[in-house]
Amino acid sequence: MDESPRSLFGRFHTLALLVIFIAALGIRLYDITDLPLDFHPTRQLFSALKARGMYYQSLPNAPADLREFAIQQGKLRATIEPEILERLTVFTWKFTGEQLWVARIYSSLFWLIGGIFLYLLARDLFSKDAALFTAAFYLLLPYAVIASRSFQPDPLMVALILGFWWAVNRWAQSLTPNSYPAFPSSLKYVLLTSLLGGFAIFIKLNAAFFVIGGALGATLGRASVRDIVRNKQVWTMAALGILPGLGWVIYGLSRGFLGQQFGGRFLPEFFLSPNFYLGWAQMLDNVIGLFPFALALLGLLLVDSKPTRTFLLGLWAAYLAFAIFFDYHISTHDYYSLPLIPIAALALTPLADAILSRLVSRNAIPTYAILTLCLFAVLWTSRASLKSVDYRPQAEFWSQIGETALGHRVVALTQEYALPLAYWGWTGAANWPDSSDIEYHALRGADASFEKSFERLTKNKDLFLVTDLADLNRQPELQERLSHFAIFAEGEGYIIYDLRHPLE
Repeated sequence: MDESPRSLFGRFHTLALLVIFIAALGIRLYDITDLPLDFHPTRQLFSALKARGMYYQSLPNAPADLREFAIQQGKLRATIEPEILERLTVFTWKFTGEQLWVARIYSSLFWLIGGIFLYLLARDLFSKDAALFTAAFYLLLPYAVIASRSFQPDPLMVALILGFWWAVNRWAQSLTPNSYPAFPSSLKYVLLTSLLGGFAIFIKLNAAFFVIGGALGATLGRASVRDIVRNKQVWTMAALGILPGLGWVIYGLSRGFLGQQFGGRFLPEFFLSPNFYLGWAQMLDNVIGLFPFALALLGLLLVDSKPTRTFLLGLWAAYLAFAIFFDYHISTHDYYSLPLIPIAALALTPLADAILSRLVSRNAIPTYAILTLCLFAVLWTSRASLKSVDYRPQAEFWSQIGETALGHRVVALTQEYALPLAYWGWTGAANWPDSSDIEYHALRGADASFEKSFERLTKNKDLFLVTDLADLNRQPELQERLSHFAIFAEGEGYIIYDLRHPLE
C-alpha cells in the first residue's frame, strides 16, 4: 500500500466512508416495492417463480389450485445455480408474506458487503483516500445501483469474488520475505481464500474466471511460477476451493439438469461478425461507460508497484477470457459484465489517487464541496432512473389477461417469455420465440422452418396471446398466419387469437 504522508480527509475519513455506504444503501431502498421489471425481468421472474413454488410448498392451507400451479411453475424452471437467494427469500416470506422486495434487500446487502472487501483491497493496493473513491465508484455507479437490487445470484457472486480478491492478495504478501502476513498468519488467509473463492464458484460457475484470474494476478507479481507450484498452501487452496463448485457440477450432471446449460455459450463464428464487437461495446457503455472504460485501461499505466500492476492485469485477463468464452452473452446481456465494475473501480483508482494527492495541499473546503456535489448528482441520476417508470400497473395488466385466458391452453408471444403471465396472471403458456431468439437459434444451426414451429407449438392449444406487438410486426409470417384466426379478446397492449376458430 502506497500511503500518502498526508490525507485529504484526515480524521474525517471514517465519516466519509460511512456517508458513502449509507448513501449506497439509501438509494437502493428507494422505490424498493416496485415490481422487478426494471432490470432483466426475465432473469428476475425466473427466480421469483422458483421462490414462489418453494413458498407455496410450505403453505399446506393455501388454495389448492394456486398451490398446485405455483409448485408446478417453480419446478418447471430449469435449475442453473444453487437456489441460495431464493431460499433466503422464502425463509423471510414466512414473516413478511410474499413480497418481492425482500430479494432486493438481500441482493443490495450482498453488494454492500462486497464494497467492504473492495475498500479493504484498495487500501492494501493504493491509499486510504484512494480506497474511498474505489468504494464510491463501485457502490454508486448508476448501473450498479439498479443491477445490485436484482433478484438473481450475481450480486452475491460478485461479493464473494471481492472477498476472495482481498483474501488472496493478503495471503500473497506472505510470498515476499518480511512482509505481512507472515507464516503462520497466512494460514488464516488460506482458509478465507478457499472458502470465499470456493463459494463464489458454487454460487455461479462463471466466477471461476475471476477467481483464477485474481489468484494468478496476486501470486505472479510476487513469486515465480516454480515457487508457486512448489507452495503447499497453493495446492491446499486450490483443492479446498474447487470442492464446492465441483460438487455442484457432479450433482447437476448426475441429476440431468446441468448438462444442457453448458451449450450455446461459445459461438466461434461470432468473432467474425461486427455485431459482436458493436454489441460488446454497447454493453460496456451500459455498464460503466466507454470513457470510464478507456480511463480504467489508462490507469494501469500509472501503477508503479509490480505486485499491484500484475494483480490488476490478472483481473483484466480474467474478464477478457470470460468475454471470449461467453461471446454471445457478453455482447447481448449487460449483466454478464457486472464483475467489470469492481475491476474498473480498481483500475481507475491510480488516477483518483494522483488527483487526491495533489489536492492535499489545497484548500479543503472547495474540494469537499465539489465532492459532495458529485455525490448528490450521482444519487439524483440513480433516483431519476428508478422513478422514471412505475411498473406496478403491470401486475393488474397481467392479472386481467390471466383471468381472460383462464381455463384455456395458451401459446404466447409476450415480453419476458410469458413469465409475467405466469407470475401475476397465474396462467401458464407455451412460449413462441421472439425475433432475437429466432436469430440466436439460427446461429446455432437450429431448424428455422416456420410451418414446423407453428404446428409444434400450437398443437392442442386454444389461444395465441400476443402482448409484444412490436415483435409481431418483425415476424411477418406469424402475423399473416394469425390473421386467419378469429380474435378471442383484445385490449390495450394485447390481442388473443382463437386457434379453435380459423376464419374462412
